[in-house]
Amino acid sequence: MSILDLIQKKRRGLRLTDGEIGGFVAGVTGGAVPDYQTAALLMAICFAGLDQDETLSLTLYMARSGRTLDLSGLPGVKGDKHSTGGVGDKTTLVVAPLAAACGLTVAKLAGRGLGHTGGTVDKLESIPGFTAALPAEEFINVLRKTGVCVASQSAELAPADRVLYELRDVTGTVESVPLIAASVMSKKLAAGADCILLDVKCGDGAFMKTRADAEVLAGSMVLIGRGAGRSCAAVVTEMDTPLGRTVGNALEVAEAAEVLGGRGPEDLRECCLLLTEKLLELAAERDPGAFPADGAARRALAERKLDDGQAYQKLLDMVSAQGGDTSVLIKGFPEAPYRLEILSDRSGEVTRVGAEAAGRAAGLLGAGRRRKGDPIDHAAGLALAKKPGDAVRAGERLCELRASDTSLFPAAERLLREQIEIR
Repeated sequence: MSILDLIQKKRRGLRLTDGEIGGFVAGVTGGAVPDYQTAALLMAICFAGLDQDETLSLTLYMARSGRTLDLSGLPGVKGDKHSTGGVGDKTTLVVAPLAAACGLTVAKLAGRGLGHTGGTVDKLESIPGFTAALPAEEFINVLRKTGVCVASQSAELAPADRVLYELRDVTGTVESVPLIAASVMSKKLAAGADCILLDVKCGDGAFMKTRADAEVLAGSMVLIGRGAGRSCAAVVTEMDTPLGRTVGNALEVAEAAEVLGGRGPEDLRECCLLLTEKLLELAAERDPGAFPADGAARRALAERKLDDGQAYQKLLDMVSAQGGDTSVLIKGFPEAPYRLEILSDRSGEVTRVGAEAAGRAAGLLGAGRRRKGDPIDHAAGLALAKKPGDAVRAGERLCELRASDTSLFPAAERLLREQIEIR
């Protein structure tokens, strides 16, 4: 069948065969299928869906569209963790070095920002000199040297996903469960980890707005992982409010470094400890002798590695191994030239800070992309002074916006004021 036949078939709600899916992925990878036809099929899938077998086929073909990594030569259990996307979600920046400090080899392929959510690669690239696009051999070398590596998909690894990922961001097809599951799991399978933990965000700032939808996505991804022979589990976590107090690339890296230093916002620290404990649980299934069997003991181990500085040192080791200038993690990042404070017009208690609005506001300030290939202002973003449950007085700061152009402030401020509720 031609790609046009597949578009029409899926548009009618019919099931695609394994061979048809394989042909489509090969065409995307080889450049035989143009972007506009790929986008049309993505839209048809977004409306008509894929069943579990179709989703598994798509995932496996995407994972095999390039080189797959063999990590068996590295010592110990190899683990990976992925968040499905949120606002202020810098958990990977904490969990990866923290789990490595606990004895796990953490091999992660990460993505760029999608829609109103930030991307781990964009955040790490706010560190001067940091290289996320690593050849497979260098990815493995960093893992051997430091025990942790966070890299982007290179031309070698899951190249079909890289094409589809970028197109989804600019064609309104981000919020499709099968496409999210296939995108996430193709990278996980290609990266070669033994165990995979999935952090499925749920709520206003997540792609999955309801817990029911989040559980469907979680279940689909876990079935894919287990079907591919990996230890795999999922945790559904809340994303009605931005995680932590910052939204924006360099701002979030700095906040993650604070948590790794034993400080930082309590909600971010708690979420990262939960995810690390669950990842270590999967690792314990693979090698019971290497990791605590008891959940409380795993939690205590993670807390200790945060508080004694070993997790922070792992971050420094990883950044240095990937060419990054670690001085910004110690002395601070270059700041955006302009700031605007959003002040409360009344006293009361903050009851809501819309996560999606915060993500979109950060994008308006330059922290995200509107079109495929757009540059990012790594210093742009926002810092929340108040979150739900906090008391506020009239005239007190709710939030601070940061940008390189003052003309970007009004739209972002309007959006945020509409989504910050005080009672």
